[in-house]
Amino acid sequence: MDPIKNTLEEMRRQARLGGGEERIASQHTQGKLTARERLEFLLDPGTFVEIGMFVTHRASGFGMEKSHPAGDGVVTGWGKIAGAQVYVFAQDFTVQGGSVGEAHGRKIAHVMDLAYQSGVPLIGLNDSGGARIQEGVDALAGYGDIFFRNVRASGVIPQISIILGPCAGGAVYSPAITDFVFMVDKTAYMFITGPDVVQAVTHEAIDSESLGGASIHTTQSGVAAFTAPDEETLLAQVRYLLSFIPSNNLTPAPRLASTDDPRRLTPELTEIVPANPQQPYDVRQVIEALADNGEFLEVQKDYARNLIIGFARLDGYTTGIVANQPDFLAGVLDINASDKGARFIRFCDAFHIPLVTLVDTPGFLPGVEQEHNGIIRHGA
Repeated sequence: MDPIKNTLEEMRRQARLGGGEERIASQHTQGKLTARERLEFLLDPGTFVEIGMFVTHRASGFGMEKSHPAGDGVVTGWGKIAGAQVYVFAQDFTVQGGSVGEAHGRKIAHVMDLAYQSGVPLIGLNDSGGARIQEGVDALAGYGDIFFRNVRASGVIPQISIILGPCAGGAVYSPAITDFVFMVDKTAYMFITGPDVVQAVTHEAIDSESLGGASIHTTQSGVAAFTAPDEETLLAQVRYLLSFIPSNNLTPAPRLASTDDPRRLTPELTEIVPANPQQPYDVRQVIEALADNGEFLEVQKDYARNLIIGFARLDGYTTGIVANQPDFLAGVLDINASDKGARFIRFCDAFHIPLVTLVDTPGFLPGVEQEHNGIIRHGA
């Protein structure tokens, strides 16, 4: 047997094991998949090509020299979703808590460069304890490299963040400036400072879920666009979203063959929309009547519910939908609804997705709180 080949195979085996069987079992006990299991579920079978498998840190001190795990806590590479290429990185919580150090950050930055140069979507699976404090400023520089690339790629390629575990401190800023944030319920958290720091500084007692869980970010903060009760369902949602959007800002969105006659009439609208302007109705019924086969992917469904945004198809073409929702606050526009609509419109504009706007609103929400919080600025 070739000793070099044997050594490489052993290194690959160790890299695929991540932090080892015990830590993998701990992930599963918490209802979480490992980084590699997540990629297997997200990508088309057999399409993932890994890069940087043997990368490791070069830090010394604080015991770091005693362990140099292959991959440095993040799995990077490319694969396909429904036959279309994507670049991915998946943080591995079983290896040093998925913490971001110099090598870890460079691996993510490299795959971001490749996605940008290739003009294909970038998907990040986040499950990290944050910056690796043993590496000090080198770890923070890793975040800087990532932030720079997020900004450069904005409006050029779609960027999707999937939060599958803790995401705190500097780690939350990268997902926040990507196009769509997905969070799994109960096990994913996003906050600048955790419950212990909040209590120490403000004397407010709060747990992680109440501070930055998926329900908070999909209903109150608006940071997350989608949530699901488990990882498999959430990853399936990511695949579904990608069926609506283009690979880059120079490529049209994928068109699906439509079996829905684009010239059909919609007499049901006369029943859905009441003659009495004071009577509320659910504008989703209008959208579903217009869309091919009634198919509508709503974005930020539970945030600022007085405005509906999302993707539908008309004659097979992806179309962005922006609609006032008379069934909630009479469809009035407030600060949160303004921000929600504006950000979605900017995304559609960057990627040349046409818009259909359904208007039924009494106007902007009056009130001292709205005025003092800048309804003029946000509404504009």
